[in-house]
Amino acid sequence: MCGIAGRLSWHKHPEAETIQGMIQTLVHRGPDAHGVYLDGPVGLGHRRLSIIDTSSKSNQPMVDSSGQFVIVYNGEVYNFLEIRKTLEQSGIQFLTNSDTEVILESYKKWGVDALSKFNGMFAFALWDTIKKRLFLARDRLGKKPLFYHLMAGGGIVFASELKALLADNDVPQHINIAALSHYLSLNYTLSNSAIIGDVHKLEAGHFLLMSQGSKASIHSYWNLADNFHDKQHYSSEDEAVEAFREIFDDAVRLRLISDVPLGAFLSGGVDSSAITASMAGLGESSQIQTFSIGFSEKSYSEVDKARFVADYLNVHHRDQIVAEDFMKNLSKIAYHADEPFADTSILPMLHLADFARKYVKVALSGDGADEIFAGYITYSADQMHHLTRWLPDWSMSLLDKLVSALLPVSVNKVSLDYKLRQFIAFHGSSMRRAHFGWRSIFSESDKQSILLPEFAQIAAENDPFDHFSRHFDAVEQCHYLDQAMYVDIKTWLVDDILVKVDRSTMAYGLEARSPFLDYRLVEFAASLPIKLKMKGFEKKYILKKSLQERLPANILRQRKEGFNAPISSWLANCDSETISQLKKRSLVSGFFREERVAALWDDHLQLRRDNGLRLFGLIMFDEWHRQPFLSNLKLS
Repeated sequence: MCGIAGRLSWHKHPEAETIQGMIQTLVHRGPDAHGVYLDGPVGLGHRRLSIIDTSSKSNQPMVDSSGQFVIVYNGEVYNFLEIRKTLEQSGIQFLTNSDTEVILESYKKWGVDALSKFNGMFAFALWDTIKKRLFLARDRLGKKPLFYHLMAGGGIVFASELKALLADNDVPQHINIAALSHYLSLNYTLSNSAIIGDVHKLEAGHFLLMSQGSKASIHSYWNLADNFHDKQHYSSEDEAVEAFREIFDDAVRLRLISDVPLGAFLSGGVDSSAITASMAGLGESSQIQTFSIGFSEKSYSEVDKARFVADYLNVHHRDQIVAEDFMKNLSKIAYHADEPFADTSILPMLHLADFARKYVKVALSGDGADEIFAGYITYSADQMHHLTRWLPDWSMSLLDKLVSALLPVSVNKVSLDYKLRQFIAFHGSSMRRAHFGWRSIFSESDKQSILLPEFAQIAAENDPFDHFSRHFDAVEQCHYLDQAMYVDIKTWLVDDILVKVDRSTMAYGLEARSPFLDYRLVEFAASLPIKLKMKGFEKKYILKKSLQERLPANILRQRKEGFNAPISSWLANCDSETISQLKKRSLVSGFFREERVAALWDDHLQLRRDNGLRLFGLIMFDEWHRQPFLSNLKLS
């Protein structure tokens, strides 16, 4: 795991000082080594976190044996030993034991088709010194980030993080109001758009080519929608379970390859417990290290469950209870997130990464299981919406009144009243709009109310649902739950969950590996009939069935909790001085109506409405807006 940066310009050749300045902002991603490579129009920079072949021979930028190809690379190709063996059988000799060199030699042999052979997480830039061609690529699911800016005079600037990109003075700094609209709706920005205008993110499963005299061309090399359309049929559930176990255990096995200490995050939930159980089955359980953190707020802590699973599997477990002063972490979140980001789970994730890094350099994580095996409560909401869509609007109005009368507003973790109010609000919408609505923060009307007029108009013209709709179209012939999962993989997973994991772990130089996001397992899950993913209202059916011989029943039957921070509770119970500070932080001058922000606070503090996620989004936007790497930022 590392950080990369670079610049290609035919008119203004890059200087070492510029590239060095870019990678200096990425020290946290790669504290072990660094390097800069210059070749006429191209400059490449790298910060290294040494995981495989930790010797200096594997430092980057790495030049191949012929001297024609140069690479800077962030990530891990887990099946590199298998690919290396194939290449060696064709006569290729290797100078290192790294996966970096395997990527180089694979590209020399297969060109861009090499991407289909890589099983891993990656973002890399590869320069052909003879053809003068730059090749940028990102892994299938977008686990590793890659920002870029296309220069008006030709050329490109790219980096693992936005702050590194902005260290190049030729990258303009002005806010993309369309992306701000996305952020207000979701508390994150979507796909290839970025909060900075004229900056983009290379989409997951895509590569970019640029040569002199031609514009950048972007290509997709993986289409998951095909697997949703092409359903596999099994003679029995047991046959499907065995197929799952074979892929899953191999995905875990590949992610145990490391030349540095390795462990796993363990919350006690089904996903992390499944990974830990697989690890225990593959090796000596007492040698496995697991980590968890919890909060003093009882409804938000899963430490007891994690301890139970660790004892059951006989692994070496450590945990930590956090008495969160979350005000101290706001600036750290904004700095490392790069863009405005307000998923509350980034707070515990930062603590967990910091804690685990004291003992290991690599940690396996359960991310992705909910998206590929229908694990979220939102899929239950989709199902209820499908079953009750015939109900008239007046019935929902009546239910809304009953909820208000019988269930007062609560600031507990994902409370029943909050879920019911979200369901009622979008029940009258189409399936697509309702699924988008379950996780919405500010509705379109709320955005029009809170934004100043000059920005409200742009927001109205940039509804993020349009982006979701494009993904729905790709699988419109599939079951509605398959559609929901595909859209979540293309939006929520890549733009929220994986951003959170990457930025939190990289903030402490910790590599996170996600077995559930092995592309073979993702394709397998996509091809499963719905009844094997969600049977009735039982979510993650095949995963739980596969674990019946590995984990106790109470772990498999437990209700999903989620890895969130108690933001609503904290905001409702802060002392008056803290509330005063936060009110200032939630109002960025020049964007929002003061009276509407004040009303949000008043409703939340008086428990008339749970506005915790909305207020946290505004607070984090303000904190992001204050970051030093945005010193030249313009409003538009």
